[in-house]
Amino acid sequence: MVSKAKKSRHLSSNHFFLPPSMKDFASCFSEHAVKVSDTSCSGSSSSGNSSAVDHTAATSVVSSVTSLYRTRLSAQRELLVKVTWAKGQLNPLLSVAIDDGSSANGLEENCHQLRKKKGSISYISVRNGEVGLHWDISSANFGAGPEPSDGFYIAVVVDSEFALLLGDLSEEFAKRFDEGELMVECSMVFRREQVVGDAATHTTRARFREGGEEHEITIRCRGEGWDARESELAVTVDKKRVVHARSLRWNFRGNQTIFIDGAPVDMMWDVHDWWFGGGSAAVFMFRARSALESRLWLEEEMLYQERGAAGFSLLIQAFKTP
Repeated sequence: MVSKAKKSRHLSSNHFFLPPSMKDFASCFSEHAVKVSDTSCSGSSSSGNSSAVDHTAATSVVSSVTSLYRTRLSAQRELLVKVTWAKGQLNPLLSVAIDDGSSANGLEENCHQLRKKKGSISYISVRNGEVGLHWDISSANFGAGPEPSDGFYIAVVVDSEFALLLGDLSEEFAKRFDEGELMVECSMVFRREQVVGDAATHTTRARFREGGEEHEITIRCRGEGWDARESELAVTVDKKRVVHARSLRWNFRGNQTIFIDGAPVDMMWDVHDWWFGGGSAAVFMFRARSALESRLWLEEEMLYQERGAAGFSLLIQAFKTP
């Protein structure tokens, strides 16, 4: 469960996670555009922006998932909550970071590694008063990835307001509190998936606008290395090909605009180090825009985020080895 969304105007978000390689090729952007019609949606989805991986179609393995949520409290203060699930040697690892904007490194300073499967943490925030973090993943059901499908809850309570409720058990947990607890507006603004595998194929799901449908996204790369022939990158949305780049020997970085739910989404890729053995990851980024003319050049990116103008972003980093 994720509470309803509203755009924010103060706290920045996506640039916390933008890889350095994505900042190096703004001049390589192309101007092509492909439309994904509303009728090609993959059907209704649960609340929130989920990204369950279809491992029947993908050979990569998800090693970690990070989701960033923006919440507007009733006093018009804003809060960022970062939730990270990662694969551990025995059990999945969970961490939650909370940033109320009171310091420059709020997400790093207030990051909690939740080693117990169930528990609560509370502390006093200078800006927002009492902050409570509650979680229970003792009965969570996990698939092939580190993120549970059900049987869990995560709740962030700020000064008698539910800033974030995640999981199918969150509503039942919320009933334990007095009726005076308020549910504030919240939305996912960023999601990062890190995948590992020799095959550059990955399938995920994402919702790019509030109230829109959830879409299936598949990324496939073919060929490898400087001498690879007929190398290509193909991206499909709801099984419709929207990006097709050939000769990755030369086109290892690029950008293309697609339209999903009638709105522009910038898709950027950088597969140089994956292709030529640089030891780093292949990077794929999808970023929703509110208007066609507001193209997301990297120099303007910070400003858009500070003003809350940019939409949801999905970042996928593919590694050959953990």
